[in-house]
Amino acid sequence: MTESNPNQKLSCGTTPAVADKPVQRWSAVRKWEVVLRLLRGESLEAVSREIGVEPYRLERWRERALAGLDASLKERQEGDPVQAGLDAAYKRVGELSMEVELLREKIARLEGGGSFPRARSRR
Repeated sequence: MTESNPNQKLSCGTTPAVADKPVQRWSAVRKWEVVLRLLRGESLEAVSREIGVEPYRLERWRERALAGLDASLKERQEGDPVQAGLDAAYKRVGELSMEVELLREKIARLEGGGSFPRARSRR
């Protein structure tokens, strides 16, 4: 990415005009540059007037950028030792939950006088 001059207008590609208003498509890089300007403290209204994009659209770009940033910071990397420890703990909790469930069922049968199924011969 190149350093952009904040006083320089961003150029945007246009397609054939619809009702005398050109349809503009913004690349992710160019949106990123605009969002960075907003995050650095430039006025939303000033940036909107300069580049010719509605303020609500700039706010949406900023919100999406911050949401993506938040999600990426919460994501754990592959091979993360903390995540490996959590995975092992979740597995052990699942095993213990199943064991508790089986033991409660066994206790209920013993207290209720129910019979257990006969074990098959292993021969």
